[in-house]
Amino acid sequence: MPETDSSPRKRPLEGIRVIELGQLLAGPFTGAILAYFGAEVIKIEPPNGGDPIRGWREMQNGTSLWWHSIGRNKKSVAIDLKQEEGRKLVRQLIDKADVVVENFRPGVMESWSLGPDEVKTTNPGLIYTRISGYGQDGPYASKPGFASVCEGFSGFRYVNGFPGEAPVRPNLSIGDTIAAIHAALGIALAIIERSNNEHHEGQVIDVALYEAMFNLMEAVVPEYDGTGVIREASGTTVTGIVPTNTYRCKNGKYVIIGGNGDGIFKRLMKAAGHPEMADNPAMADNAGRVKHEQEIDNALAQWCMQHDSQIIIEILEKERVPVGPIYNVEDMVNDPHYQARDMFEQVEIDGKPLKIPAIPPKLKTTPGATTKSGPKLGNHNEEVFKSILGLDNDNLNTLKNSDVIS
Repeated sequence: MPETDSSPRKRPLEGIRVIELGQLLAGPFTGAILAYFGAEVIKIEPPNGGDPIRGWREMQNGTSLWWHSIGRNKKSVAIDLKQEEGRKLVRQLIDKADVVVENFRPGVMESWSLGPDEVKTTNPGLIYTRISGYGQDGPYASKPGFASVCEGFSGFRYVNGFPGEAPVRPNLSIGDTIAAIHAALGIALAIIERSNNEHHEGQVIDVALYEAMFNLMEAVVPEYDGTGVIREASGTTVTGIVPTNTYRCKNGKYVIIGGNGDGIFKRLMKAAGHPEMADNPAMADNAGRVKHEQEIDNALAQWCMQHDSQIIIEILEKERVPVGPIYNVEDMVNDPHYQARDMFEQVEIDGKPLKIPAIPPKLKTTPGATTKSGPKLGNHNEEVFKSILGLDNDNLNTLKNSDVIS
């Protein structure tokens, strides 16, 4: 019998080198996903302060707690891209990389002679990933593209909120995060394609924030084109699916109930004390329930107000009706299911433990992992410049003295 190799398999992106350029959220979160699954991610930061995320929101010992999550597993190199010598260093790193991730305004990389057409001449296998508000071409390409604006332009914000009121945004930069997930997906696809094409050539990936959010819009376009219907905001419900809503309970907490399956609806209404609705032929399918939405919702709202949230959950779980609480972060951290699913990882910051979120998806055999928290600014200058570019101490001192690197 031949011996089997019992050594652990590598994470999926080990051996892939990524140069992360750009700041704030979309590009850095893309890098965090890639690094989590094994890529060597070299983050280029300005020497004066680094990525602004280092100073955003809740701080501890002068550094954002967010940074320890979004900067995880990366190598930080501080280079002044405003100087020609700094751009030359970045070009040399790009020449030795598999992937570039940049989220500058379209045209900035070209102005530095670091655009995809320039670098392809010396690294044809490079996968060049561009993230911007509106994409690299089209009449709006040059517009500033913050996530908040692009969420509105995508149509996503229009369907959020309550009828007659201002559209509501989630208290998150969701446009950046969704764009980053699309970018990571595009990179994975491009790596596969590169290995299959004859010359192992790379390609450009163009991710627009508004398009990433537009990709969440389900049937909005075909419904409009086919019937002229414009989907509107619907508060805590979903248009055309009944019942699925959020209900306030006796103890002031909320539960979400999804009873829109035909059999589920029958069990739900009987559990809620309304067998007459459960057996009503006019409510037997979703189309009929949509016509009686207000009647159904009123009945469920009154029932929920008679019981504490946990009682509602216990009753409906027993009847196999989808139901659950609305969690805040404290609830998540203390929940046994989150813990059993390993959704929190721990890093050490100045000798103290800090929880950060795991990054799905879960790969059974080659899972991602957090190996270290976000590094200090320029922490890997010497390692990267010596091991990858072959610079010696004299070279590094010259670059430091001219403020090209920190």
